[in-house]
Amino acid sequence: MAEDLPNPNVVVNSPETLIEFPCDFPIKVMGETHADFTDEVVKAIRQLIPDFDVANIEMRGSSGGKYISLTCTVHVTSKPQLDDIYRALTSHPMVKVVL
Repeated sequence: MAEDLPNPNVVVNSPETLIEFPCDFPIKVMGETHADFTDEVVKAIRQLIPDFDVANIEMRGSSGGKYISLTCTVHVTSKPQLDDIYRALTSHPMVKVVL
C-alpha cells in the first residue's frame, strides 16, 4: 500500500545525518565587511533555493567593524541540497567561514 511507504523527503535515523528533512536550517556565513557581501551571499543561496527570503537573515558586525556575520535560515528538503548550499558558500571568494 502506498500509505505504508516512507516519505522520500524525510530522512529519519540515517547514518549520514541526524537532521530530519525538510527543515529550516540556520547557516552562519562570515566575511570581511563589504557593501556587496549580503547580496553575494543571497545570490549564492538563491542558485539553489530561488525563493530564499532575505527576511530570513540576521546580520551582525564585529566589534571592530572589519567583519560581518550573516545567519541565513534556509528551508532545505534534503542533505544533498544542504551540502550544495555549503559548497556554494564556501567556494565564494568573499566568504571566509561557513558554519
